[in-house]
Amino acid sequence: MRRPTGIDLFSGAGGLSLGFEQAGFDVVAAVEIDPIHAAVHEYNFPDTRVFCMDITQLTGDELLTGVGMSKGEVDVVFGGSPCQGFSLIGKRLIDDSRNALLGHFARIVDEVRPKYFVLENVSGLTVGYGKEALQQLISEMEEVGYQVIPYQVLNAANYGVPQSRKRVFVIGYREDVQSPMYPDHITKARGKNGITTGQDSFLPWCPSIYEAISDLPDVDQYEELVESDKMVCSLEPRSEYAAILHGLIDDPGDYSYRREWDRSLLTSSMRTEHTPKSRARFAETVGGTVESISRFFRLHNEGISNTLRAGTDSKRGAYTSPRPIHPIYNRVISVREAARIHSFPDWFRFHVTKWHGFREVGNSVPPLLARAVAKEIIHAMGIEPVRPNTTLKLGDENLLSLDMSSAATKFNVPRDVIGNRNRVSAKEVQHV
Repeated sequence: MRRPTGIDLFSGAGGLSLGFEQAGFDVVAAVEIDPIHAAVHEYNFPDTRVFCMDITQLTGDELLTGVGMSKGEVDVVFGGSPCQGFSLIGKRLIDDSRNALLGHFARIVDEVRPKYFVLENVSGLTVGYGKEALQQLISEMEEVGYQVIPYQVLNAANYGVPQSRKRVFVIGYREDVQSPMYPDHITKARGKNGITTGQDSFLPWCPSIYEAISDLPDVDQYEELVESDKMVCSLEPRSEYAAILHGLIDDPGDYSYRREWDRSLLTSSMRTEHTPKSRARFAETVGGTVESISRFFRLHNEGISNTLRAGTDSKRGAYTSPRPIHPIYNRVISVREAARIHSFPDWFRFHVTKWHGFREVGNSVPPLLARAVAKEIIHAMGIEPVRPNTTLKLGDENLLSLDMSSAATKFNVPRDVIGNRNRVSAKEVQHV
């Protein structure tokens, strides 16, 4: 039986791509404007056609031609468009610079005519001017023949992710196909400080921070991680969650392609240097509370993480987002620890630098949340997902260390496609 097909718009490193693949989709194309993130996507999804370009300059015909498919043949188009702010609705989204990416998402959907579409965005899109933009998007999709299910805000912690992360989802479908639903809760959310509530008492708790990262070593003990993001390391996961992400236990709900990877390597784990004063303040901060100077949240072993954020991009100063403090060690978490908290498997690699790596995690949809939504699309299609027999070899490892110039050259895009990074403002705030 053929696997249904999907296209990821604004793909980043590929959180939505992975979740849809795990649900049983073949992601045939990904569109990402940032060549560094596009290269990382290509590494992790070697069979996906990556379009590194500005979506405003891309047509549905170009997408379809690039993957050898016809209009109406793709099963689902999905994506989480960046939002720079929202303006009052008085004109079509595509004509408003602040709302234009939402408008171009709608345009691509109309030009490709998939059976379904899924839009993900920040929960702030449901209030104020954002809500007006969201309602305009829904109206425009209905005008071109799509039924739209009332949007819902979903929290990743209710879908097996040890992180409180709320995002709005909008699902639409063509009039000739079956309506999907939003996913029911799979887990109940813990408190960030270890205190839990009785909501959804019939469900299991989502994993705790301890279950997610306690088997990962203290990166400060390894000198090689000062200059490199990887080292040889044998892990012994202490929970089912960690064992699944490390590939030691089969996940019966995962229909993705297996990857060929070296389980003896700990990756995405470059150290962050801190001043002695910073470490002293971290040491005095109790898990589940915020450090008073840096405002970094200290993780609690029995709780879950606050929302992992990406910081600003190059056009807006390249400021590093506050990163949580490790629950045991007096340092911020590594990219791999963030990836575990985000539900990425250990084979999934990010850019070797901490700045890009954290942005790729923080900008992505947790794969387990994406999988839960994608499973409802599969169900509506009446398809029993199939786990492929093929094992994919990951891409060229050099893709993970490209700087902007070399990444732009690879994809034949301008060096300043996303603006120049301000090296002064890009200094990591963890150093101060």
